[in-house]
Amino acid sequence: MDEAVDRTLDAVGPRLKRLRQRRDNTLADLAAATGISASTLSRLEAGLRRPTLEQLLPLARAHGVTLDELVDAPPTGDPRISLRPIACGDGVTVLPLTRRPGGIQAYKFVLPRGDDAAEPDLRTHEGHDWAYVLNGTLRLVLGDQDLILSPGEVAEFDTRTPHWFGATSAGPVEYLSLIGRQGERVHVRAVSPARPAG
Repeated sequence: MDEAVDRTLDAVGPRLKRLRQRRDNTLADLAAATGISASTLSRLEAGLRRPTLEQLLPLARAHGVTLDELVDAPPTGDPRISLRPIACGDGVTVLPLTRRPGGIQAYKFVLPRGDDAAEPDLRTHEGHDWAYVLNGTLRLVLGDQDLILSPGEVAEFDTRTPHWFGATSAGPVEYLSLIGRQGERVHVRAVSPARPAG
């Protein structure tokens, strides 16, 4: 077998493990989603077993990545980006808009109609978030504040502050999120000049 193919297949195991852990899935969760046993998944992640195409296809689907991304195929020279939505359960869809590691990451979130009486599950993590509402009404619980954001409104905050995003009973919501993992903040470099009155 070609040496480059060997190296590519040897790197798949650690990549599979990172993808699973990034989504906070257990081996049992992934086994249920793919039909591949947890013990086989464990051996694939540890590099003790080489993946087959029949295993890679459902794994790519479950992780919301293309097969090329899963095996880190070399670039083809085609500049088009294939954006693949990730279904996160409960009707939530996330569309990653950046493909490079590190730095500020951009996502589009689509949340289904919410329940105003639902108890928010606040989370914290390292980083800084900038959220911009595209359509619908976004409910942001940030520490002891309960905010309602309309299209065109923005919230920016340190993600070490307990927070939660949700839609309201008014309907689904779409918003953009720029997340700096190590505390990077969004900086506006240019501001359009004010138009003269009259």
